Amino acid sequence: MFVGHYGVSFAAKRGDKTIPLWVLFLAVQLLDVFWSGFVLAGLEKVRIAPGITASNPLDLYYMPYTHSLVAALLWSLAGYVGYRAIRAFAVFSHWVLDLLVHRPDLPLYDNAAKVGLGLWNYPAPALLLEIVALFGGMFLYLRSTTATTRLGRFGMPVFGVVMLALQVVVFFGPPPPSDRAAAITALGSYVVFAAVAGWLERRRV
Repeated sequence: MFVGHYGVSFAAKRGDKTIPLWVLFLAVQLLDVFWSGFVLAGLEKVRIAPGITASNPLDLYYMPYTHSLVAALLWSLAGYVGYRAIRAFAVFSHWVLDLLVHRPDLPLYDNAAKVGLGLWNYPAPALLLEIVALFGGMFLYLRSTTATTRLGRFGMPVFGVVMLALQVVVFFGPPPPSDRAAAITALGSYVVFAAVAGWLERRRV
């Protein structure tokens, strides 16, 4: 899952308006932020394998430090200690949503007992889940805030459409040229998305 994770950010913002939206954008992608860095550092492994699922060419065969159930719980606990409960929920939501779409490559601990329901093998339902998660959470966020400018009124929905367009490219475009390219692109997108969300949030109260 990619843009669907951000739906949790919007929904969590409604639950606790004191949390900056950009923080929640990073929280829901924290496992992938660390994954990107760990791939670049050689601590976790990924192969480009077109066709491994119908909508994602990444063979995520070794990621025990970020995407095992135990690791997700530990990162969530760290989020809780560092920034209290709703932040930790945002972090752990990443693993729960990934469970729906990944093939069985999510380890429960270390690099063993891998699980995943495999929705990525069905691109249309997988994309529909991303849309429902993203715009469902955004709807909750928009209902609980008020625009202070024209950009504040239309910016978030337009931003959502741009994120969705990028998701479509991920699903149906060419695979990344290498594992490092996939990690760098992912890391860059998480930072840019969080920055844009924070910028647009300042146009709403």
